[in-house]
Amino acid sequence: MKSKPLLVLTLFFLLLIGCSNEEDMKKYVDDEVTIIAPSSPGGGWDSTARAIQEILVQENLLQDIQVINKIGAGGELGWKYTYQQQENVLAINSSLIITNHLLGQSKLTFKDFTPIATLAKEWEVVMVAKHSKINHAKTLLSEIKQAPKTYKIGISPRLGNDDQLSFVLASKQYGIDPNNLQFKIYENSDEVVKALVSDEIQVTTMSISEAKKYDDLDQVKLLVISSDKRLKELPELPTWREEGIDLVFQHWRGVMGPPNMSKEEIEFWDHVFSQMVKTKAWEKTLDHYMWEDFYKNSDETYKYLEEQSMMYEELMGVH
Repeated sequence: MKSKPLLVLTLFFLLLIGCSNEEDMKKYVDDEVTIIAPSSPGGGWDSTARAIQEILVQENLLQDIQVINKIGAGGELGWKYTYQQQENVLAINSSLIITNHLLGQSKLTFKDFTPIATLAKEWEVVMVAKHSKINHAKTLLSEIKQAPKTYKIGISPRLGNDDQLSFVLASKQYGIDPNNLQFKIYENSDEVVKALVSDEIQVTTMSISEAKKYDDLDQVKLLVISSDKRLKELPELPTWREEGIDLVFQHWRGVMGPPNMSKEEIEFWDHVFSQMVKTKAWEKTLDHYMWEDFYKNSDETYKYLEEQSMMYEELMGVH
């Protein structure tokens, strides 16, 4: 019987420790937090930032949080802004934080920031206008190979992103010289699709979450996806492998902060994001955008970015 009060006191003590830890963690972010989406509203970076904002508030993980769009230079303007901040600012990133530097378009690398988390991955698709006579990816590659200058390929927001690289890899496997591919750059996916519908370009490639809305509006035809198998949401859309091209290519997005964040700040964000990705709301977000869970904490993200840097160096022939 004497052990019962001891058990109650022990539980009470543990509860106090738990509350204290939560309060200690929250004190490292006292003011409003800003998430930088380095793109126009509606794109993949923006969708990721706003999903994070909504879920953190909804799940009471954080209350004062805003999203700001810093548009231009393929993410560069938003990332430069983040680099100059001291605290309470995060930015959405993707492989462009690596490839911008490899292509000489930026002096910044992922090592100039504090990697916080990798959150999700998705797949790349190729599409043509609804009125296009092209119905299959293999037919498209065949026609490009015969007359490459007659096919302009729209991408956004910058050369070197996964949209472009995935298409280059598929084309190269088919025997097309990448130097013969005619790419046109646009600020965002809306501009790309406008150009596609008006025949300013003949084909485009983008992530599935961005492409799906244009497919729903019946403006485009999706030809192929870079996944390892067909998606349950789009069972009629074949993979590159089914088209005879041995290519599986994933596109990831994550979060980073300014340089020199403290150990306590990093631990705070590790706690926040590890909790966020366990919520039903995050699960629904993944389903909505056809993203796949790809969570990595700050340490795992740093190692992953190192691996990705080496992969892109080899892929792009940069040494």
